[in-house]
Amino acid sequence: METANPQEIKKHVRTYITVFVALLTLTIITVTVSYLHLNIPAAITVALLIATIKGSLVASYFMHLISEKKIIYATLVLTAVFFIALMWLPIFHHANPVIYKNVP
Repeated sequence: METANPQEIKKHVRTYITVFVALLTLTIITVTVSYLHLNIPAAITVALLIATIKGSLVASYFMHLISEKKIIYATLVLTAVFFIALMWLPIFHHANPVIYKNVP
């Protein structure tokens, strides 16, 4: 087993504490925005923006995904390909004239 350098451990702990403070701050901002009584589309937009930032912080640092860029980009590209394919399926289905020949 490798033993970690104490300075490196302190660096990681400092990073985790910084992320924790950022998450705490974003949670306080979320609660504060809820008291502003924004209209529904603006409230949803702000809430989703804050939630996206918080989710990205958790996934990047606590799940250690920030150091695995190749697999993340490969998964993102694969997801985009399947999304585009699923969006085109109804268009191809309705564009096929054979389907409509047997409809009474």
